[in-house]
Amino acid sequence: MSKQLIECVPNFSEGRDMTIIKQITDEIESVEGVILLDVDPGKATNRTVVTFVGEPEPVIHAAYLAIKKASELIDMSKHQGEHPRMGATDVCPLIPIANISMEEVVQYARKLGERAGQDLGIPLYLYESAASTPERRNLATVRAGEYEMLPEKLQNSEWKPDYGPARFNARAGATAIGARDFLIAYNVNLNTTSVRRANSVAFDVREKGRTKREGHPITGKVVMDKEGNPMREPGACKYVKGIGWYIEEYGIAQISMNLTNINVSPLHVVFEECCKSAEKRGLRVTGSELVGLVPLQVMLDTGKYFLKKQRRSIGVSEKELIKIAVKSLGLDELTPFDPKKKIIEYQLDGSNAAPLLGMNLREFANETASESPAPGGGSISAYIGALGVSLASMVANLSSHKRDWDDRWEEFSTWAEKGQDINNKLLKMVDEDTHAFNAIMASFRLPKGTDEEKKERSAAIQAATRHAIVVPMEVMRLSLDSFDVIKAMAEVGNPNSVTDAGVGALCARAAIHGAFLNAKINSGSLKDKDFVEKTLKEGNAMIKKADQLEAEVMALVNSKI
Repeated sequence: MSKQLIECVPNFSEGRDMTIIKQITDEIESVEGVILLDVDPGKATNRTVVTFVGEPEPVIHAAYLAIKKASELIDMSKHQGEHPRMGATDVCPLIPIANISMEEVVQYARKLGERAGQDLGIPLYLYESAASTPERRNLATVRAGEYEMLPEKLQNSEWKPDYGPARFNARAGATAIGARDFLIAYNVNLNTTSVRRANSVAFDVREKGRTKREGHPITGKVVMDKEGNPMREPGACKYVKGIGWYIEEYGIAQISMNLTNINVSPLHVVFEECCKSAEKRGLRVTGSELVGLVPLQVMLDTGKYFLKKQRRSIGVSEKELIKIAVKSLGLDELTPFDPKKKIIEYQLDGSNAAPLLGMNLREFANETASESPAPGGGSISAYIGALGVSLASMVANLSSHKRDWDDRWEEFSTWAEKGQDINNKLLKMVDEDTHAFNAIMASFRLPKGTDEEKKERSAAIQAATRHAIVVPMEVMRLSLDSFDVIKAMAEVGNPNSVTDAGVGALCARAAIHGAFLNAKINSGSLKDKDFVEKTLKEGNAMIKKADQLEAEVMALVNSKI
């Protein structure tokens, strides 16, 4: 069964003394099974956002230790900072990442709250999906009045903590523990020092908008509804919270936002709305910054958006899409943006997830030539297939930029994007084939003394062998799919690059034939003969189709040279 993963993003009210933050993160890292992903301190806000991930039980234990250590080291009675806050650990949200529902995460948030409330003497409130009442769902409502108003707030029965004592803790303040969807903390930089002007932009963009007024937007009379409540003009972006503030560290004003549903209001849309509002007010957006980590897909979607805006092909590598996103959003204006440190999937992958793909060409060739049996024909077949479809994607990208073909850029961009998708999948198969081979070898090394051990060893060998057939069969399917792009580029692509499409066809056919050899040799030791028969039948059909398609592409190529 796949592991359940949750992320925890506690915000601590200390961003200047890194010895304190280090002691807190040491507590987190002391828990086995927890990976510390990011530590993002801010001097002006005097606040540090920490991100870690793991299976639920280790994560909530690490969160408890961090809350405990922060309550010992941070004195809220002396705290000053730009960001709203009410406690040493101000907020501690849990976020579902993989194979876990929000309902399950809510239960873990309550479990954490109950333990911390019993042991630490800190008033604890639940918010977002874990909230005990609808009124406590919004973090801003829970945190209203901040640390300074806690003594009065805790005397109000309506604000009795969900866990812990209804008693003011002068040193630790109070903490909000929540369960929520992935949130992006995002700041947009302006060429002004005016907080009032930054707030004007924030009000234009955030969902809450601004109070509706007659005439002048600031001094005009507030418009009331029938019940006598102030009416609001909603902002441009749903699920966006935002304020303007001045950051002395950088000498600029920013729009500080939380994006709580990036499917409805993607990062690039929010950025563009900030640009529109700023320009309307005589301001200019100069860049932006991401606080904490961001999902890979957010960066890829942003890169594609800005390439489409330029009428350029989006069928390029992940690396190129991320580069376009960083430059378009100005994410490197204030500090360097390192994708390996800022993108969550890159942090989770680890350095050894794809050792072959991490090699340069010479290293890969030398590793293949070594006395080790892996990488072998399966990995090489996957890589040849990736090279073949990469050539077709190259032709598509060149065609999208060909002089006099400007009106066809979307047509070729679609082909390039399809080719790049197949390329990404085939590249993953390069290491996956070697992993499959290593799994077979590992299963043969299992103990075989008792009858039970023999049974478990045999089952492990069969499972690993089956997987070692499934992988090259997937290489065959992907390489066969690549002929759609290859043939199209031979037919309608830039005629100056038609031979590149031809080489791509040769590579794709070689990948299919090579992968099938791998599948066949592993099929000999599999006991599930029905699976073997079905696999060989499908493989032979793909071989026949690949030979036919290669011949068709080569005929097209030879007719044009």
